[in-house]
Amino acid sequence: MALMESMFPSIAKMGIIGDSFEGRPIHSFRIGDRSDENANNGTRKTILVTGGLHGREWISTSTVTYLLWSIITAYGKESMVTKLLKHFDIVFIPVLNPDGYDYTWKTDRLWRKSRQQTKVSWCRGFDLDQAFGFVWDQTKSQVDPCSESYGGDEPFQAVEATRLADWGRNQTENGVKFIGYLDLHSYSQQILFPYTFTCDEDPPNRENLEELGVGLAKAIRLSSGNFYTVSSACEGTVAGKDTGSEATGGSAIDWFYHELHSRYSYQVKLRDTGSYGFLLPRSHIIPTGEEMLNALKYFGDFLLGNNGIESISKANDRTSHDKGRVDLK
Repeated sequence: MALMESMFPSIAKMGIIGDSFEGRPIHSFRIGDRSDENANNGTRKTILVTGGLHGREWISTSTVTYLLWSIITAYGKESMVTKLLKHFDIVFIPVLNPDGYDYTWKTDRLWRKSRQQTKVSWCRGFDLDQAFGFVWDQTKSQVDPCSESYGGDEPFQAVEATRLADWGRNQTENGVKFIGYLDLHSYSQQILFPYTFTCDEDPPNRENLEELGVGLAKAIRLSSGNFYTVSSACEGTVAGKDTGSEATGGSAIDWFYHELHSRYSYQVKLRDTGSYGFLLPRSHIIPTGEEMLNALKYFGDFLLGNNGIESISKANDRTSHDKGRVDLK
């Protein structure tokens, strides 16, 4: 990543959002053309792409890295990507859970959680995707430190979730407006939108979320022939509970959607549908990256107003999140 920063210094900036529980840096990489920054009145619309919340989901980390390289090298060559980076920054965080990721390489390939100490000495780690503070709850899995879905005894007990949330808040206080969030996971080939915590309540812009989600799935299907289902995250997590998830609160996409008003927030569960599961062969790395690259380009094209649904200049969509209006301006 440092090499990429040196190769593309005008549009790339490497950073660290904080350290993990065991002291490993959580790297971020921001790309965007800020040559017209003054015209943006100091506010920079931003898309966030994360991977590696769960240690064993290697394909999510490789895919975020693939997307980073593909987008940064397309700048100045592909008109849509160039235009996208003039209007938006994209921040890539390949591994939010570096401790768990490292542990899967050295000790237990199927380890899911972080490596933080819990109240039970022989049961380490938190499920980072159930550790955020929006509608955090205490289901059976949440209060059992030995559960793979244990999010902690209280919100943001997990160090890495706190690092991401603090970084996100700091960004918004310094001129960043999160518009989209893609949180990559595996497996089951699903595109999930808020809410995760319940199926009894719809987000205010559900129709737009669903329509864009279907567009992302179509972009993938046209590029590779693979089918991704689209649903509310509460439905997707229940349907995919064999992969270690269930409908509970504390998810990253719900938190970014509600707290930072990232109105296009999705969790994307990558290949495959169960034949290999978390042990996806390396031959799938580039094809998975390619199909997700097509989805990301569609995502960007949508935000640029080129798919007939919304345009940046007409983004006052009259959708409100609690106290404030959420739009693309």
